[in-house]
Amino acid sequence: MRSALTGRTAAALAALAAVCGCTAQAVDADGNPRGPIHVEVTRTAPAPPPATRSPAPERPAAPAPAPAPVLWSPGDTGRDVRELQARLRQVAWLFDGPTGTYDDLTEQAVRGFQGKRGLPRTGTTDTVTWQRLLGMTREPGHWDLYLMGGQPADAPDARCLTGRVLCISKSSRTLRWMVDGRTVTTLPVRFGSEYTPTREGEFQVYWKSRDHHSTLYDSPMPYAMFFSGGQAVHYSSDFAVRGYAGSSHGCVNVRDEAAIAQLFGEVRDGDRVVVHR
Repeated sequence: MRSALTGRTAAALAALAAVCGCTAQAVDADGNPRGPIHVEVTRTAPAPPPATRSPAPERPAAPAPAPAPVLWSPGDTGRDVRELQARLRQVAWLFDGPTGTYDDLTEQAVRGFQGKRGLPRTGTTDTVTWQRLLGMTREPGHWDLYLMGGQPADAPDARCLTGRVLCISKSSRTLRWMVDGRTVTTLPVRFGSEYTPTREGEFQVYWKSRDHHSTLYDSPMPYAMFFSGGQAVHYSSDFAVRGYAGSSHGCVNVRDEAAIAQLFGEVRDGDRVVVHR
């Protein structure tokens, strides 16, 4: 019986070996048979976590640019302010002056110019604002700077140093009211055009007409002091508005109404008038 079982067992093992492609049954370390299929599992070390990059050190913020240096600001006076105002007139941001004083109107004009061009609206004229304005305008001439008057008077003519004289200079466009060599009042004045020039020479006031109206030109001539034919020293509202952009028909125009009203009260018939270069 044992022999028969052994034979059957051997046959079964042979058949299994044929199926599995093996010729012998493997045993484990204790001598027990192992299964026909053995899978070795090799453990692998876990993958290291992905490396993390250290954050780049923060760069210090760039310092804010320093504000542009200021050249002129409200309250300043002088020739440079006149040039600023003359250039602002050229680009139609200022319509009064130049006066030579950085006043409220000038500050408003500068602020408007800056805002239109994306600059800080400070109302003060810094180097950036000035350079932008220079690039848009031309160099103003002498009478652009003194378009509405304010120019210095030149030295009086020698004929004006004695007596009572209206001493009128075409070169500086000024009138000096002089008494015995002393200047009492100085006013900016305007003359006739090249087609109607103001006559030069020495004359006398021969007629005063406070509310005069020209019949020849149909225009008012208040505070008129006639010295040569129809030519007179008188107030001109056109000169007050347009300055040296206009001219007279030969008269000597004054733009300051209060000043000529006072002068009219002081000048007498027979006082001399000297018109010189």
